[in-house]
Amino acid sequence: MSEKKRVAVLGAGKMGLGIAQLFATRGHEVKVIYVYDDKTRYDSREVIRGNLEVLADNEVITREQIPEILSHISFVDTIEETADFADIVFEGIIEKLEIKQDYFARMDKIFPVTTVLATNTSAISITEIAEKAEHKERIIGTHYWNPAYLIPLVEVIKTKYVSDETVKITYDLLKEAGKRPVIVKKDVPGFLANRMQHALFREALSIIEQDIADPADVDDAIKYGFGMRLGICAPVEVMDMGGLDLTYNIHKYLFPHLENSTTPSRLLTDNIEKGNLGFKTGKGLMTWSSEEVEKANKDLTEGLIKVARALGRL
Repeated sequence: MSEKKRVAVLGAGKMGLGIAQLFATRGHEVKVIYVYDDKTRYDSREVIRGNLEVLADNEVITREQIPEILSHISFVDTIEETADFADIVFEGIIEKLEIKQDYFARMDKIFPVTTVLATNTSAISITEIAEKAEHKERIIGTHYWNPAYLIPLVEVIKTKYVSDETVKITYDLLKEAGKRPVIVKKDVPGFLANRMQHALFREALSIIEQDIADPADVDDAIKYGFGMRLGICAPVEVMDMGGLDLTYNIHKYLFPHLENSTTPSRLLTDNIEKGNLGFKTGKGLMTWSSEEVEKANKDLTEGLIKVARALGRL
């Protein structure tokens, strides 16, 4: 792209700030629009600065780059303040359909028809989010993965209304920003990656419920087994590599024994009823001290940097 797109981000939560940081790092001018209590919950600029410090500590960027990156980001209180600015808006607010519909209908009236309106929802139908807007052809799904500035994948989700031009503009922008966009051709629940991820989660919970293995061993089986391979050789390639006849024979024997429930696991509901929610309460499927939570979050960020660097994706 010869000219940098101007980017607006609706919402200063974790994902919104991550998206803002991503584009600012690539030299785009970014305006973050505060919603709800975003302005008072924390210092948004300092959150981004903290993320950048971690990247500098791990030699992804230099410390001297931090002020320049931050200079590309400004914060505003209303959508109207970005009306004549944004080429594309990435929405990252609360996951409630009605609220998203109202915001997109409002943005549809405020922004020129040439402005692309993208939602970062991880679960809600993009087509439904667009329902109250008039110019539905410029509304698209862009599902980033946390942290947005580190995970390369962005799912670009089509709706039955979206134009080919909107898809191309969005795809090209993400590619230019160093992301790995994939096109999801149908607006289905879970889109692409979450359908596969939560199928794995369902089986993991079932294995724990049936006392086949303890939670820590379930995680280790993935971390130290096929999980190491997935970033290099994923399911479709693995099936072709091993042979579809072999895959067929395994599936024919194994599938009758796999979890196929269509409701959330009782293990989840029982823990929720007891107030065991995971990191936020110190206990979930496993027990977590505050030190372990802090270490796990730090290890995730630094581990992703190491993996991305090793795979040539950073």
